[in-house]
Order: sequence, then structure tokens, then C-alpha cells
Amino acid sequence: MSEKEILSNLYMNENKSAAQIAGILNIKERKVNSLLRKYKIPKRTISEAIYVLKNPEGDPFNFKKPTSSQQHFLLGLGLGLYWGEGLKVGKNGLRLTNSDPKMILKFIEFLEKLFNVDRNRLRFSLQVFEDVSEKDSLDYWVKRLNVDQKQFYKTVVSKVRGKGTYTNKSKYGVLILYLNNVKLKKLVLQMIENI
Repeated sequence: MSEKEILSNLYMNENKSAAQIAGILNIKERKVNSLLRKYKIPKRTISEAIYVLKNPEGDPFNFKKPTSSQQHFLLGLGLGLYWGEGLKVGKNGLRLTNSDPKMILKFIEFLEKLFNVDRNRLRFSLQVFEDVSEKDSLDYWVKRLNVDQKQFYKTVVSKVRGKGTYTNKSKYGVLILYLNNVKLKKLVLQMIENI
């Protein structure tokens, strides 16, 4: 195997970093970077390198094309939910906000069935008003979503301002679902763009 093939295999196929390759080949990292330039092997950006480091087994998701009318419906529903309720700007992963557990559950189903996302990778944050029980709200969402309480960030408690009927609409607060994967967010946004 030529020097170029070895380097290309380690960097492109095995996703090794320049530092890791330097250790394997027993050369300086500076030399590895020089060889990457010499052989015109494109370097990963810092964000791509971090992504590879955090996901050494590859993407933690795998899109499965819908094969049934039920799966096509779920795809449309999930994309519609994210289009309407999801965060579309910024460099963060997927973020969907709502106070309806059925809607959140449908989005989780969309992620699990069509993208093979492990429910344990999801994170949540809850925002409640100060006159609502933080514990009751958290227990409600944990039970309704069938997730571990450890998947929740610290609850945000907001002051009540004025009089209103918010208690009927958000009796158990507003939930934000997080899936910290920028690549999956880009894919979902591209699918929405193609609608």
C-alpha cells in the first residue's frame, strides 16, 4: 500500500485524527498535516472532527425510507411538526417545543421509527410557572413520555405575569425536546426544504 493509500485509509475510512495517525505511523502531527495537503486529502472542519470524535461508530441515526403509507404519514407528520414547532436556526441539534405530550410523543416516534434514534439519547427541559408544582409537572412528563428523569435538565420556573388562562393550556408546563445532533438537524431541514 502506498503512503497516500495508507494515509487516506486512516483519515477517510477509519476517521482517525491527524494526532492519532501521527501516533500510529510514529511521526509528528505536523508531518501528517503536511502529507494530507500533499495528497490533497481534504481536512475535516473542527465541527466535523468533534462530530467524528463524539460518534466513533458513525452516525447515531440511520434514515429508513418509508415503505408503507403509515410510515409516509409519520414522515410527513414529523417534518410538519418540526417545521411548525422546531428550532430551525442556529448550530444546535434538533429542538422541538410544545405543551402537548401527544405531539412530543409523535415526534419521538418519528425519530425512533424513521431515523433509528435511541430514545435514551433524547434530552428534555421543562418550563413551568411559579404557581405550578415543579415536581408534579416533571413526574407528569416523565410518565407520559416513558423516559428517565435523568434525561431532564433543570426545570426553569417563570414568574406569573398578569391574569390569564395559561393554566389550562400549560398546566404541566412547556417541554423542549433536544437531540444534540447537527447532522440530523441538517437532514431534517433539507427534507423540509424539499417539500
